[in-house]
Amino acid sequence: MSTAAQDQAHARESDATSLLVMEDVGKSYGNVDALRGVSMDVRQGEVTCVLGDNGAGKSTLIKIIAGLHGHTSGTMLIGNKDIHFSSPREAQGMGIATVYQDLALAPLMSVWRNFFLGNEMTKGFLRSLDIPTMQRIAGEELTKMGIAIPDLDRPIGALSGGQKQCIAIARAIYFGAKVVILDEPTAALGVKQSGVVLKYIAKMRDAGLGVVFITHNPHHAYLVGNHFIILKLGRVVLDAHRDQLTLDQLTTEMAGGQELAELSHELGDLDPGKVVTPSTLEPGEVDPPTNAMKIVSGDPEN
Repeated sequence: MSTAAQDQAHARESDATSLLVMEDVGKSYGNVDALRGVSMDVRQGEVTCVLGDNGAGKSTLIKIIAGLHGHTSGTMLIGNKDIHFSSPREAQGMGIATVYQDLALAPLMSVWRNFFLGNEMTKGFLRSLDIPTMQRIAGEELTKMGIAIPDLDRPIGALSGGQKQCIAIARAIYFGAKVVILDEPTAALGVKQSGVVLKYIAKMRDAGLGVVFITHNPHHAYLVGNHFIILKLGRVVLDAHRDQLTLDQLTTEMAGGQELAELSHELGDLDPGKVVTPSTLEPGEVDPPTNAMKIVSGDPEN
C-alpha cells in the first residue's frame, strides 16, 4: 500500500471513536489456551470482520465480549473503562448486543412477541402486556430497517432465514446497542438472503454502530468490512485495514497461506483431469497412499 493510502487510512482510524478495545486478551480453560494475546479495536461506523476456521477461537471471543465467559488475561475497555463482564445482562447494559447463529427466537411466537422477547412492555396496575404499543413499535422499527412484514402476528418460524436475521438485528438496535456482534449470520443462508443480511450490516455501519462480523466467508466479509482479523488456534495471524489487502490476499490467508502452498506442492503430481472407469471393489482392495498410517489388528507390540 502506498504512503498516501496509509496516511489516509490512519487519518480515518484516528477520527473514528473506539467503542470496544481489547488488548492482549486471553482465555484459558485449565491448561488449554482457547485465546492468546488477541487485540481488537471496534470503532464507531466500522465493520470489524473476524474470520477463522473451526476451532480458531471465534466462539470464545464472542462469549467474552457478550459476557458469557470472563477473560483470564489482558484487558477489555469500553470508554477507557476496564470491563470484566459477569453476565450477558451486564454486557447488554453497556450497549453490547449479540445476534447468535440460532438467533434466540421462539419459532411459534409472533413477530412482535419475538421483537420484545425478554423486554416486554406492560401497563396498568396488573401490569398486563401492552400489546398495541409493542405491535406499533415493532412495526415502526422494522420499517426503519426496510423490512416489510404485513402481519406482525405471523409466527416468526414461517419467515425466511434472512428475515429472521434482520428482525434479530433490528431488535438489538432498538434496545440500545452500540456494538452489535453477528455470529455467522450468513452461514445457513442462500446467496440472495445473504445479500439482504449484508445490506443491513452496511446500514448498521452507516448508522454509526460498531459491528463485529464473525464469519468464515472472506467474500462476504470483504463486501462490507472495514477491518479484518483472522484467528488461528486462538491467535491473531492477520490484522489489517481494508486498504492494506485485497480479496485474494484475504482469501489466501483465510485458507491457510503457507499450509495451502504446502498442500498444493504435495498434490502437484496428481492429474486433475484423470477420469477413472468405475469398478466394483471389495473391502481391503484399495491401496493406502504412500506414508499413510497403517491400521493393524491385535497387539501392536507383537
